[in-house]
Amino acid sequence: MCEQGGDAKVLLEHVTKALVDAPDQVSVNELEEDGETVLELTVAEADLGKVIGKSGRTARALRTLLGAAGLKANKRYALEILE
Repeated sequence: MCEQGGDAKVLLEHVTKALVDAPDQVSVNELEEDGETVLELTVAEADLGKVIGKSGRTARALRTLLGAAGLKANKRYALEILE
């Protein structure tokens, strides 16, 4: 992680781009909602299975990673994977 501010967004984008076949179609939108930051992740339709993973394991791992980043920044992050 690099800077203090929007590093969770950058971290999520960087990790997701490494997972998918079409990294140019990865986008992360950041919203403030009920005291937590919601990160909306959009990927190519063909890459949706890679981001979710078998039984949701990859998505759960991404959420765990965001939770750890949130502890360091004293923030709460939620991940939404958009279709």
